[in-house]
Amino acid sequence: MTESLPADVADVLAAVLNTGSPVHAALRRQVPHLSVRARCTCGCGTAYFELDTSEVEPALTAPGTVVAAEAQLVTEAGEYLGEVLAFTQGGYLSWLEVCSWSDDIEVTLAAARHWLQPRS
Repeated sequence: MTESLPADVADVLAAVLNTGSPVHAALRRQVPHLSVRARCTCGCGTAYFELDTSEVEPALTAPGTVVAAEAQLVTEAGEYLGEVLAFTQGGYLSWLEVCSWSDDIEVTLAAARHWLQPRS
């Protein structure tokens, strides 16, 4: 089902989950079973997921809603623009959010692919 993910979502998920963390490894195994159920209407690209939980195991995260992965958006000039957050609910990928740290800068998931700096 990975092919059905829009390129911006697939690229950003791959980048923020690209660590040696066992939690991120479990979340990467969920990605082929994800589809986008909805997108934010403001145009930022935030994506809300649909996942067949019978196909994969949950990641070992805290119960409830958790930020399981995050990355700052930093330009080549070192300007911090915002961040991307991957949320889980009950250990399953739930949504991918992009946000700007300034009202003067529009940040989208498509643009975020170029500025990602995953947090370790």
